[in-house]
Amino acid sequence: MKSRSKLSLITFLLLLTLNIPAFADNIFHNVSGAVYFSPNGGCTKAIVNEITNAKSEIYIQAYSFTSAPIAKALVEAHKRGNKVEAILDKSNVTGNYSSATYLKNAGIPTFIDSQHAIAHNKIIIIDKETVITGSFNFTRAAEEKNAENLLILKSRELANQYLTNLEKHKNHSTPY
Repeated sequence: MKSRSKLSLITFLLLLTLNIPAFADNIFHNVSGAVYFSPNGGCTKAIVNEITNAKSEIYIQAYSFTSAPIAKALVEAHKRGNKVEAILDKSNVTGNYSSATYLKNAGIPTFIDSQHAIAHNKIIIIDKETVITGSFNFTRAAEEKNAENLLILKSRELANQYLTNLEKHKNHSTPY
């Protein structure tokens, strides 16, 4: 009976692998970057620094977005002439302290992605070259209390993949 169970398990696992998509097309070369960890690891400061150095455009997708320093940096970048857009989870419509209204009132196009149970993205794409991602929510709690991670990656190829995905989400989102 043991060998029959092993054979069934092996067959089951083999069948599972047949349904796994190949990701060979998503191998990226020449990617540089930095990694940060919270609490108190400088994630917010690193994000604000990248936004401050933006030259042309910034796109953000966020699940929870209550960070005043990040929101302020986005508004300042917008005032400097950068194109800035935000796609936020629907929880930002009713949540306390959401940056959605602040961004909208500053003239930044802000969209709500309510297509999904949770739009759990935490992504910032800058100048079609920099991708900021990780588990780090754009909140004070993420910086000061939570154990989270943040990656800042430099790659036009990678940024293009994220921009393609962002556009799909923007197409089914509604203006805030």
